[in-house]
Amino acid sequence: MTDNSTTTPGASAALLPTILCVDDEPNILSALKRLFRGKGWQVLSAEGGQAALALLQTQSVDLVISDMRMPEMDGAQFLAQVRVRWPDTVRLLLTGHSDIDAIIDAINRGEIYRYITKPWDDNDIVLIVRQALERQALEHEKKRLEALTTRQNEELKALNTSLEAKVEARTTELRIANESLQDANERLKSSFVTSIKVFSTLMEMRGGNLAGHSRRVADLARRMATKLKLDSKLVQDIFVAGLLHEIGKVGFADELLNTPVAMMKPEQLDAYRKHTVQAEQLLLPLAELRAASDIITAQFERFDGSGFPARLGGPNIPIGTRILSLASDYDNMQIGTLTHSRLKPEEAKTLIVRGSGQRYDPEVVSAFLEVFSGVPRQAADKESFSEMRVKACNLKAGMMLARDLLAPSGLLMLSAEHVLDQRMIGKIITFEKSGGMELTAYIRVASAS
Repeated sequence: MTDNSTTTPGASAALLPTILCVDDEPNILSALKRLFRGKGWQVLSAEGGQAALALLQTQSVDLVISDMRMPEMDGAQFLAQVRVRWPDTVRLLLTGHSDIDAIIDAINRGEIYRYITKPWDDNDIVLIVRQALERQALEHEKKRLEALTTRQNEELKALNTSLEAKVEARTTELRIANESLQDANERLKSSFVTSIKVFSTLMEMRGGNLAGHSRRVADLARRMATKLKLDSKLVQDIFVAGLLHEIGKVGFADELLNTPVAMMKPEQLDAYRKHTVQAEQLLLPLAELRAASDIITAQFERFDGSGFPARLGGPNIPIGTRILSLASDYDNMQIGTLTHSRLKPEEAKTLIVRGSGQRYDPEVVSAFLEVFSGVPRQAADKESFSEMRVKACNLKAGMMLARDLLAPSGLLMLSAEHVLDQRMIGKIITFEKSGGMELTAYIRVASAS
């Protein structure tokens, strides 16, 4: 059964992104069609996996939303076939099933882009579909530009060396194509980070105490990593790990989720500790998140070697994990998910310091204290510096950043102490204009002695 009625009036259906909704319950299909009506998409529907496969053989579809539990062919089986036969079609799983193993199976077999739980939030599901279609469009554009670049490279090799003017013209075209490809890659990267942030909010929707927790942990972890002068790639992996560090709790019952760790019974504590392993399983299909997944998996290890699950100690624990564990504990103490009651920031800070050398790496504790004190790490540095706010249009080559330069989305653009050159300033200004925003950098300046 198909239905093309939910298209934008006056628009050509061939030019619109096409969504296929698959469910054995007509009322669910009707609800989805009503939800997507007027959003600028062509919406098809099919009652069951076999009907959907038959439709896909005759109709080009950009995105499939499939229910998990259906007779004859469940969502995991259906999406696995879609992945093999129509790999460019984005796959979403709609499920009210709480079994984490079934969800992981669907992710692994169908390589789904996202799963959505019933009952869904209308705004969230529309946002997820829109982002998925935008990401797919960027990937198509990226492939087109890569093909264009490859073709132009071959043409360039075939040119007669005596035709210098023609070579120069082709070189200019190649440069423009490569710049467009880089822009497409940057947009794809930004979309990926945005998707991670949306994904990280799933847990926070389960309870008021969790609101903003992952973002605060990610921000604090990134600031400590910068204090420790880690490379920018590792800093970004630590930030992403902070956003996703509790995603393994997605299958927790409300009672377990709302019980402070200090008040858990032994069997609850055993189930709680397994959320890091569940997070690793959830993130396994995503190669881009492998480094962040490794950081998350070991977050219950202790610096003194008495942690869980492998009893790693000292430098054997990844530095990203040592940073994440402290940042997470500090925020959890204040929102009441770790201790019997909510602690004030100073009380939480005291417990962190008290755990130095046992639960926490002393060097990470020092970086944590510096984040809040503003004291430079190199106490022997006798020079005194201050900072000033500078708009992007007023930046000059040779200026040094006093703080991280962040996009409004929270993405780390440049780390503190980066020395700007004219090329980088141009990229900052271009980014500012393309996003319709105003960026302000904090520049390091020598204080008057």
